[in-house]
Amino acid sequence: MFLDGDEWRATFRDFRSEAWRLETLSQYLVPQEAEEIKGFRDGKRIDPETFSCDYTERLRRQRREGRRQGRVHVVTRPLSEYLEFEFSRYYQPHIRAGEHIRILDVTNRENPLPGVQDFWMFDQSTVVLMRYEPDGTQISREVYEGDPAPFIEYQRIAVAESVPFLEYVKE
Repeated sequence: MFLDGDEWRATFRDFRSEAWRLETLSQYLVPQEAEEIKGFRDGKRIDPETFSCDYTERLRRQRREGRRQGRVHVVTRPLSEYLEFEFSRYYQPHIRAGEHIRILDVTNRENPLPGVQDFWMFDQSTVVLMRYEPDGTQISREVYEGDPAPFIEYQRIAVAESVPFLEYVKE
């Protein structure tokens, strides 16, 4: 089953306790971010203390409702321009709003999740496979019909092998 539009938004509205994502790419081409990336290139910065958007408002609402959202992003250095943008533009405001973001840097070590693709997992029961072109353009979101156990294990490994974002950027 492919998810788009209202069905995709419903996954975030309807999860009970946790939404969690594994990100493995160094770049995501998201048309809605084009203007913000241009601003980043031009030196425009945001104040993470005051930044707000629909996404951060949703995170705040989920936190008030006792629901958790998190992610681990697998990276290698040097960081791509997109990751520098994402780190400076989104991650700190998202953390302030309640998202648990961790970084798994595999620059000088073996990747503990080789070949694992991007995915979202909701309540450790529903897995949505995120499919991308090599340049980071999203192709589809597909509900995985099999046993979620491997993805629960990928989450466990990713969290165990990563560090909190704010700790990572201090280094």
